[in-house]
Amino acid sequence: MSAQLVIGLSAVIVAADPEQPCVLVTRRDGDESALPFGPFDPLGHRTFELGLRGWVCEQTGFDLGYVEQLYTFGDRGRETPGARLADAANTSRVISVGYLALTPDQAEIDTSFDARWRSWYSFFPWEDHRRGRPEMIDSEIAPRLTSWAAGNIGRLDRARVAFGLGEDNLWVEERVLERYELLYEAGLVPECARDAGLEAGEEGFGQSMASDHRRILATAMGRLRGKVKYRPVVFELMPDRFTLSSLQKVMESLLGRMLHTQNFRRALDKADLVEGTGAMETSTGGRPAELYRFKREFVRRKELSGLSTPAVRRDA
Repeated sequence: MSAQLVIGLSAVIVAADPEQPCVLVTRRDGDESALPFGPFDPLGHRTFELGLRGWVCEQTGFDLGYVEQLYTFGDRGRETPGARLADAANTSRVISVGYLALTPDQAEIDTSFDARWRSWYSFFPWEDHRRGRPEMIDSEIAPRLTSWAAGNIGRLDRARVAFGLGEDNLWVEERVLERYELLYEAGLVPECARDAGLEAGEEGFGQSMASDHRRILATAMGRLRGKVKYRPVVFELMPDRFTLSSLQKVMESLLGRMLHTQNFRRALDKADLVEGTGAMETSTGGRPAELYRFKREFVRRKELSGLSTPAVRRDA
């Protein structure tokens, strides 16, 4: 019997404020979080994107704005039963086309929909370095990965590069998927045991998600962390008017690390992406700060660039 091919559509919908980048999730497979997703209907959906927009609205009540195609996911056995698009006998192969969607507002979700906003750091707690290197990397992750590698040089090198375990502790924020894949291979995330048909796996290594949705989310995080540096997509997450301080904090929340304020402001001036509105923000109770806007009309006529992300020196 030949397997039937099913095409699924998955959405990573990101909203960010100065405190947390959040992702919109639905409830699938018991208490597990899942990304909005559904099958592509070749007769009813004119395009993949229109099909995706329809599924997201149907499952969450949310109307998508900025959307870009992310990646195609097609590993065998990637679906959990409660999130399965294939037939009950599991003879179909599901290929998911993932999309990244950005919105400037964590719109309130109607209670009739089983959906909610969650910080993406609840799924990847080791990725947030804004208050310094998370203790769990050196106290829990590094020893477990070292034990798993058991002298295997290839595995040890991958762990050192992914988690910055060398002498310089070099951390590359875009390697989100690489880090998750290592933890999965080492059996340190719940999805590993679940996919093997065993009892629930390790706790404390981030909240699990249905099917391979945490892998899809990791891919989206890495893509977005890289893209904000060479394309001005961060402004898709900002309101029409914003302070430079709030823009920097949103960048920091996405990257999971602090930025050097003076260098960030200089790079922003050089990029010529924003302009002052003359209006002031006074609602914070502190010193009034000018409100700025993204020069959307102007940058459409020039070569676009992202924002420089000068890191704070930890030894300063």
